Amino acid sequence: MEIFRITLTPYAGSLKASGRPARWNGKGTFMVYTAGSIALACLENLAHRSGVVMINDSFSITVFSIPDKLKMAVYTEKELHELSDTWFDQKQYAVTQQLGDQWLQQNNTAILKVPSAIIQTEYNYLINPRHPDSSKIKMDRVLPFTFDKRIL
Repeated sequence: MEIFRITLTPYAGSLKASGRPARWNGKGTFMVYTAGSIALACLENLAHRSGVVMINDSFSITVFSIPDKLKMAVYTEKELHELSDTWFDQKQYAVTQQLGDQWLQQNNTAILKVPSAIIQTEYNYLINPRHPDSSKIKMDRVLPFTFDKRIL
């Protein structure tokens, strides 16, 4: 299975995480965000980089492959709606951060599959870079990525 990550070019090709808080992790916890498609990775970047100049030669897409037999934890849309009907709202970060931080602390799997808050029928794949199985996630290739000016 392939997963995709769009980053500034200097960070491409790695499973490094900044530790900055985001939807699924609190401050100081390290989690790598990837998407199940290039289109979703692009949309997630646009949603979370508001105010950042999207200079076209500044970004790259990293394509990772996950072995089919690699176990992953999963939160379904139904499970998340049972916790909060508005889990996808930015005001609900505390709910999803608690789930993500708990998953990291348990350290049972290298990957957590979660619905995208933007398109809930598509999935993001969160990687715990400290889990031993994260070494089984292979970087296949790094490609230049250009955001189409029509969507900026």
